[in-house]
Amino acid sequence: MTTPDVDVLVTRARAWLAEDPDEQTRAQLAELVAQVEDGAPAAAVADLADRFRGTLEFGTAGLRGALGAGPNRMNRVVVMRAAAGLASYLREQGAAAGSTVVIGYDARHKSDVFARDTGEVMSGAGLTPLLLPRPLPTPLLAFAIRELGAVAGVMVTASHNPPQDNGYKVYLGDGSQIVPPADAEIAARIAAVGALASVPRVPIGETGGRVLGEDIIDSYLDTVAGLAADGPRDLEVVYTPLHGVGGTSVVQVLETAGFSSPQVVEAQEQPDADFPTVAFPNPEEPGAMDLAIALAERSDADIVVANDPDADRCAAAVPGPDGWRMLRGDEVGALLASHLLQRGKRGTYATSIVSSSLLGKLAAAAGQDYVETLTGFKWIGRLPNLAFGYEEALGYCVDPEHVADKDGVSALLLLCEVAAEAKAAGRGLPDLLDDIAVEHGLHATDQVSVRVSDLGEITAAMARLRDAPPTALGGLAVLEAEDLSVGSAALPPTDGLRYRLADGARVIVRPSGTEPKLKCYLEVVVPVTDGDVDAARAAAAETLAAMKTDFAATAGI
Repeated sequence: MTTPDVDVLVTRARAWLAEDPDEQTRAQLAELVAQVEDGAPAAAVADLADRFRGTLEFGTAGLRGALGAGPNRMNRVVVMRAAAGLASYLREQGAAAGSTVVIGYDARHKSDVFARDTGEVMSGAGLTPLLLPRPLPTPLLAFAIRELGAVAGVMVTASHNPPQDNGYKVYLGDGSQIVPPADAEIAARIAAVGALASVPRVPIGETGGRVLGEDIIDSYLDTVAGLAADGPRDLEVVYTPLHGVGGTSVVQVLETAGFSSPQVVEAQEQPDADFPTVAFPNPEEPGAMDLAIALAERSDADIVVANDPDADRCAAAVPGPDGWRMLRGDEVGALLASHLLQRGKRGTYATSIVSSSLLGKLAAAAGQDYVETLTGFKWIGRLPNLAFGYEEALGYCVDPEHVADKDGVSALLLLCEVAAEAKAAGRGLPDLLDDIAVEHGLHATDQVSVRVSDLGEITAAMARLRDAPPTALGGLAVLEAEDLSVGSAALPPTDGLRYRLADGARVIVRPSGTEPKLKCYLEVVVPVTDGDVDAARAAAAETLAAMKTDFAATAGI
């Protein structure tokens, strides 16, 4: 990157300092500016340039980025401008004066401050802010939007990002996350916001806004607990919220539904914005579940379940002949879908294009509709007549009538219900997965995820793949190479590539929407002969390993 003129950088930084209401970020930036003016090393100039080289882009994921001063960071100035732009958009779309906006937040650094600032800006714009009373799960915010008849909702969260990040997720009145063109229209309104001093801010109590009481929390938790049908409840559960906000909600829901209180990983039980026991607070990341699995091994548990920090995702691990293993998101999705189908839940069963194709076969066998969407619950959650939706990245929607988004609390409850029913029959979740494989073929999935420090590496890799698509991967011929950026009748355009391979296999490549990663999703389908699932699994593992090697060579990353 070419370093901008230092004088211009300092001028921008001083203008920012003049309007930043946050004492902490103001002090950090003032120190950095002083270092640069005193002839600081190139690293300090590069830091200042990175903070002021542009602004955090507002998109379908809202805002997400590292905390700190400057327009390219998450801070009070950026948040208040985003809130003002959102308020302007809502009024432009017909929201009447006094319309309610629900605001929730997780336990990350500054989340409560950003939520309060958002409420004051909404109040200043003539809308009525309703703040959730404490750090709570993201799905509770999605529930509250519908339950309270709000025109929109804001959740301050960075989900499972590293501790230095925070974010700002926007929902509209249907309880679903925003999709195009709303994202671009909101971004335009944010860009049109003038100086921060011109943004009216009014204490939330002066215009009818308020901090909500426990009623909305109890309503959500009772609704979730009511999803569990009568049945076996003998299940030893180990649970971790990974230092996030799911702990009290999950324990209450399980107990209300008739399960024994889970054993909670003590070191990860309380919300902690620094996430001290994990490198990344994401149950998908290696090591994140180690403490929970160790507790399960000591206590002879039947299942380990976990949420990510804002509790909209659910992870699980089960014991096996070779020790405990994590269930893949596609496996949990198949178990939940099969459970709901057996219950007779009718409607559309949906997943994203990067998830296993197995859901389509399960739905077809039960005579239910099946839909594939782009990646993201912003697409799944708004489908009409949705019965169940999931993504391989541990996101599941089991109660779309109440939460049109992924919900790690309700998914966790139903997975425990499935596990308890299996235990009562002398079986485990892996046995149920084997049953599905015998009937529909073994659908094995895997992922290659490459984290980069320079986003240009991802752009270059995608360009290489577009210029020279592979003709075979893992010994399977590529039957079709599809550039998803051009769109189709079924899918809007997105930056991605899809390869359809022989024998029902497929590969999808896309940049991550929330992290500096290039992701490759692989699936192979292997028939199960004479009930020998182990043989099918071994064959699938061999093919997936070969596909990984071939993809890495082709992408050059």
